[in-house]
Amino acid sequence: MTAFNPNRMNVEIPVTAHIVSYETLNNKIFSTGTVLANEEVELRSEISGKIVQILFNEGRYVSKGDLLVKINDSDLQAELRKAESKVKLMEDREARHKQLVQNQMISREEYESTLNELEASIAERDLIRAKIDKTEIRAPFSGIVGLREVSQGSFVTPSTDIARLQNFSNLKVDFSIPQRYAPVVQVGDELEFKLSGSENKFKANIYAIEPKIDPSTRTLRIRAICPSNYKGLFPGAFADVELSLKEIENAILIPTVAIVPELKGQIVYLYKNGTVKPQNVELGVRAENIVQIISGLTEGDSVITSGILQIRPGAKVKITEFN
Repeated sequence: MTAFNPNRMNVEIPVTAHIVSYETLNNKIFSTGTVLANEEVELRSEISGKIVQILFNEGRYVSKGDLLVKINDSDLQAELRKAESKVKLMEDREARHKQLVQNQMISREEYESTLNELEASIAERDLIRAKIDKTEIRAPFSGIVGLREVSQGSFVTPSTDIARLQNFSNLKVDFSIPQRYAPVVQVGDELEFKLSGSENKFKANIYAIEPKIDPSTRTLRIRAICPSNYKGLFPGAFADVELSLKEIENAILIPTVAIVPELKGQIVYLYKNGTVKPQNVELGVRAENIVQIISGLTEGDSVITSGILQIRPGAKVKITEFN
């Protein structure tokens, strides 16, 4: 038995429609992000050893270059004294041999051998000094040092977390937007954000955009920066981000539900003298419930917004409501 098809009969299908007019597109992007410190680092030792001094107070400010933790270096100090003694001995020998070679009392080859031994001794001494430097953990930048995870006398390795250092000269906000907005977002754009559970809004400006779309999420990562004098902002906080894009005047906007995807592009169904007429359209900016039409429609067109699955080109329809 053949299924009933109203399009084959002289029956008007009830639909709703949207009358096209020129509007101002206030395009906004809503996203979620995370508040970050301007700079942040986990304090760790480059070498293994026992902590002999902890020279910072938790939650306090430290300046760049301040000594924060000292690891036992007694064995390295002994090696350094030995190396320095050897360097002094080789320097004296080199000076004597230099005088002798000038007086042609020894060969040039013998002097160069002594010079090579001196340079090797200096390199050995410098290597020990470099190892000693690694027993001192200094602040790489000025900031607030957090809670320490070790005590004096603890044995630490390069994988041991000692504390976290954060710089609050500015705060950052990391968030992502859908890839379709990538062409319209620029460095310098201003945004607003608020913390979860709060109505206080803070301002920030985009200063860096990832040059690649994330292939797993098809989103673009963006970083904004804001002043640190905002009270109540802490790194790690969850942020609701609102980014306002450039206003587009005299834009043609229609409901997203009116778009019908096809192999060769996108179409909408127009109401023309009681019948359905398909129309190819070119899409622009998409929002949550509306989409910009760049070409294909003119002011006054009636775009059908409901009953899309039931109608076909040429079908008779009746508009019951305009939206």
